[in-house]
Amino acid sequence: MSTREPRSGSRRGPSGTMDPFVSVVTPVYNTQAYLAECVESVLAQSYRNWEYIILDNMSTDGSAELAADYARKDPRIRFVRAEAHLDQEPNYDRAIHLIAPSSRYCKVVQADDWLFPECLERLVAVAESAPSVGLVGCYLLRGAHIGCQGLEYGESTFPGRMPCRLHLLEGRSVFGSPTAVLYRSDEIRVRTPFYRPSSLLADTEVCYEILKTRDFGFVHQVLAYARDQEASITNGIERFNPYLLHELILLRRYGPTYLTVPELEARWATLFQGYCRYLGGQVLRRPGSAFWAYHRSGWEAMGVQLSGTRLAACAVRAIADLALNPKATLERVLDHRLA
Repeated sequence: MSTREPRSGSRRGPSGTMDPFVSVVTPVYNTQAYLAECVESVLAQSYRNWEYIILDNMSTDGSAELAADYARKDPRIRFVRAEAHLDQEPNYDRAIHLIAPSSRYCKVVQADDWLFPECLERLVAVAESAPSVGLVGCYLLRGAHIGCQGLEYGESTFPGRMPCRLHLLEGRSVFGSPTAVLYRSDEIRVRTPFYRPSSLLADTEVCYEILKTRDFGFVHQVLAYARDQEASITNGIERFNPYLLHELILLRRYGPTYLTVPELEARWATLFQGYCRYLGGQVLRRPGSAFWAYHRSGWEAMGVQLSGTRLAACAVRAIADLALNPKATLERVLDHRLA
């Protein structure tokens, strides 16, 4: 249950105008080790007109008690304890639809991430500068590496097709993670669910959906931090090396919208060939049932069955590669391990 009803309204900014109301949302499940740092980063924002919704997904580690304590101390924080545990995507969807009716923008902050102090101020400024913008991104510091690079410096708004094409054709994502993106709240209200159920890429797919009809805003500044995958609670799928699979899923689903037919066919051929080589190599390494279950779910998302016959063909390709060019094969394996 919630500790209080959502507040609404707006405050006057430095220029005397009314700052738009922002809903910040953090879905929580057993993240006590990182949650205080996340919450404190929201409290430290230079932008002041916000509510902060923390939805606890029936945690068992003290996360709920910590969040409730913050809510008792600050009236801008609304703590909600879920009455039923949900998987990650439906739980995120449940959380994001708790935003106040007066909210103009929504900022998700994952519970093991945090924001730099100027994050809301900078993202909202770009969104306010162009009503055509449906979401705004920024550079993301992931561990020691800066992500979400690829857009030309000096511009703050881009046609929605541009970042989608950059991602599909070159594999460079400027969306990063939910922590690096500000949504226009109306885009949330018109989508129920907001995050597509059972999707392996729900947060990325919703960006593609929004950008079918809206422009993309971007701040060329590091404004969000995502914990290094080795230390993060979100690293569960990393051992499955999902990146080639994810690119293929997006290409299958959104290539017809954002690419020409020749572009789509050429990109698909390149990625699929590399992915089959990778799977073939994994057949020889025997990575375990969880690995294959994950990749089968990805193939099902593309409407293709990952059968024993297909895997055998992939394995034959991998063996042939190893026999004909062992050096190149070893380099590809190392590239995947270091990516």
